[in-house]
Amino acid sequence: DDVDRLNLMSNYVVISPLCALKASPLRVVSAEELMETAKGVTNMALAHEIVVNQAFQVKPTELPEGSLERKVKEIMHKAFWDCLEAQLKEDPPSYGHAIKLLGEIKETLLSFLLPGHGRLRSRIEEVLDLPLIQQQAENGALDIAQISQFIVGMMGSLCAPCRDEDIDKLKEITDIVPLLKAIFSVLDLMKVDMANFALSSIRPHLMQQSVEYERNKFQEFLEKQPNALDYTEKWLKETVKHLRESDACGAASHQSSSLVHLNVHNHAYLRLLRWDHASDPFPETVLMDQTRFQEMQQEAERLVLLASVLLIVYTTTGEAISGLPGLMETLKNTVGVMLADMRVPSFSMQEALATVGEKLCVELSRCLSQHGFSPFPADRESSLKGQISAVAQPDNAVRKLMDARIQSYLLAALESSQHKTPPPLPGGLAPVSRELKELSVHFGRLVNFNKLVFSPFYQKILQKILTSEEENSNAEP
Repeated sequence: DDVDRLNLMSNYVVISPLCALKASPLRVVSAEELMETAKGVTNMALAHEIVVNQAFQVKPTELPEGSLERKVKEIMHKAFWDCLEAQLKEDPPSYGHAIKLLGEIKETLLSFLLPGHGRLRSRIEEVLDLPLIQQQAENGALDIAQISQFIVGMMGSLCAPCRDEDIDKLKEITDIVPLLKAIFSVLDLMKVDMANFALSSIRPHLMQQSVEYERNKFQEFLEKQPNALDYTEKWLKETVKHLRESDACGAASHQSSSLVHLNVHNHAYLRLLRWDHASDPFPETVLMDQTRFQEMQQEAERLVLLASVLLIVYTTTGEAISGLPGLMETLKNTVGVMLADMRVPSFSMQEALATVGEKLCVELSRCLSQHGFSPFPADRESSLKGQISAVAQPDNAVRKLMDARIQSYLLAALESSQHKTPPPLPGGLAPVSRELKELSVHFGRLVNFNKLVFSPFYQKILQKILTSEEENSNAEP
């Protein structure tokens, strides 16, 4: 699934510049060049996925249930194993197919060995000596059951702990053909385990190589599609404009160029967490991570609502509930459950918040009575429900405040990432501090890797934008 998704992404990367703003003329390329470009982008996407996705794993190939490919595969496999069984039942048995299978098993076992496994290598070579096995077969002295048991034992020595149960099941199989068939199934799983072990081992060493690889591949792509940075330039240009208008770059005229660039970079990445994915094309340089940024955007919106509701509850209810053990976590879990389906298209925020208000009032009344406080007054209960429902409106004051503080925290986290010290948590965000810190870590990791890869491209674009602004400013009377 991961590879399929990456292929789809890579296709979009190739196609999207054709629809880009016509800032520079398109160069006509041949079909061969386009296919080579697509292949390069696909490889780049896969390398990128391995580096930035800590949970990335190779998965066994599974053909769709009921598909023609799966039916053909099943028929061919059945015919092969039926043929093998018929050969072994002949008098005398015919071992031609069986010996070929033993050769494949031998090569697979040897592929699992590390350089220090000299003793195991010698043992495999000794027992699975194919010329000797052929002679034994011709002389009627081949004990294929004994060899199969050796193979199972060797697999048990080389497999990951998660395969121990599969090995134990192999030891219970006594018929040769079902045993060989099961051996190949488990060997396929062991190949996947080995590939994932290799990935986890080399991932720390892949970072720098991946940075250079992705940058070079994108440069090759850019040479074939000169306008492939149009959306990226538009993204950075709009960020500069926004900063000028909000005076966030205030003293840009006497700041160093590098500081101005860094400020624009960080604000540009923060804008990706407010992106209108339905109507605004994503910048090309972050296109492979669009899904990740979209998920972070949804998580940030969820935390804004969660923090807003909890702030309203505690400011409305007053000191009666402050300091009550476990109450904050209970209320947080209640709200979190109701907001869990925010990503579903059919989700209604208005209905969800109305339900949240009802449930929180019940929970607060129960908690107050348990601790000897007066019952929750009807007017305050009604006011609380109304304030919680009002959070559904984007211009709600509490919601806007929490949103601004979360955005401020994420920006500060980007700015402090070089110093490895997290920024202080703004007021009102303590209930969601753990989730917010996790979001900032994931966001920062993705942004920093993107900076490493594409910083040369960004510097050229920003230099062009700022130089153009300066020339326009000097030209004004």
